[in-house]
Amino acid sequence: MSERRELYRSPTGDCWFLGREPTSGAAFVIHQPNGPGGGQLSHIELGVFLGSGMTDRPERQALLRLIGTLVDVPPYANRA
Repeated sequence: MSERRELYRSPTGDCWFLGREPTSGAAFVIHQPNGPGGGQLSHIELGVFLGSGMTDRPERQALLRLIGTLVDVPPYANRA
């Protein structure tokens, strides 16, 4: 079973999670469709998810914000 953290929940109930396989450490995005939609749970490789060309999607923006929290640099720091 993978570990996961919710990234985004749409108004229609679809959920996106950042998942990690505990044995290998591999990370991926999990899309869980809403119940009435009847879709299947899907695992999406990070590169595919980020490179999908849908730059304005809120679930993609949520992942980028989460990645941004990993960098310990003040937002207006001087950059050389």
